[in-house]
Amino acid sequence: MRKNIIPLMNPVRGACGYCASTDVDLVQPSELTDYFRLLVSIYEPDPDGKPLVDWMKNDWLLFPNLDSAHAKELLADILEDGEIVRNLFSPSATYHSEVLIGWESLRDELMYKNRWFLDEAIDTDRLKELLSHLIADELPTKWYRARIRAGDVDYSIAEMGAPPKRLATPGRANPPGIPYLYVASLPEAAIAEVRPHTGETACVADFTIPPPLKAIDLRDPRKLVSPFLLADASAVGQLRADIPFLERLGSELTRPVLPQGAAIDYLPSQYLCEFIKKCGFDGVVYRSSVSAGINLALFDLAKAMPGAVTRYDVARVSVEVAPCITEVSASA
Repeated sequence: MRKNIIPLMNPVRGACGYCASTDVDLVQPSELTDYFRLLVSIYEPDPDGKPLVDWMKNDWLLFPNLDSAHAKELLADILEDGEIVRNLFSPSATYHSEVLIGWESLRDELMYKNRWFLDEAIDTDRLKELLSHLIADELPTKWYRARIRAGDVDYSIAEMGAPPKRLATPGRANPPGIPYLYVASLPEAAIAEVRPHTGETACVADFTIPPPLKAIDLRDPRKLVSPFLLADASAVGQLRADIPFLERLGSELTRPVLPQGAAIDYLPSQYLCEFIKKCGFDGVVYRSSVSAGINLALFDLAKAMPGAVTRYDVARVSVEVAPCITEVSASA
């Protein structure tokens, strides 16, 4: 809404009377009424439900800077209805995600049944439409790739790119033999991705990837999708039902995978990335499971311009653990 809708309403700059933000674009709440009425229409009155504000916050991450009371005040002013924000609602049961069900079946077949000629089908038209909501925006132009130094000689910049085709092992995004360039937004994130040990030395190369970079961003789908860009209630309701599917796709590229199971466990994310590449995108942005940085799997290696190599000593590696929770069956 901030990017695509409010700028078309001739906003004025000033301080928001609801969240106290300063020097922001301001419009009258009533100018947003039609957008929110469409959104609210996918929720039905339910005495066992939750207030609309709670659904807005949880489903669409709206009103992030407002507590519940101020969010209710704003929503009441937008809808021009002070009573509706006091009532309880639940999402309409009309909408459910077929692509999520299809993905789980396809995933199982890819990993354990068939590889090239699949019996399970997923709605690729719907998948392509959903991915169009996740176009990456405001990406950095400088990225980093790390390698642990094997001896006493640093790697040259020519040795820091993607591996040759014959040496390209299966990765989160690439099938074997099809090299992609895996880079991170920070040097320390790139080093963390190669799982170093304390005392080792890492060579980190910087790569410049100038815009435009057409990539899918799977880090936080719920933050990217917008119900306000859709024209009818059924499309909004279906999008809400399919958001967990998009989050599931994001988890495919983030979840930790043990080396001994990588050849099998990476198959679903490889399938997903091959589909994204087939749709004409340059790469996939995803969360790191070992650092706070951003990761990018770049399909088109020619888009990355190599820079310089910097050496880093790994001073300390942090390990975080949690106790395993297992169910213990009661003895007869």
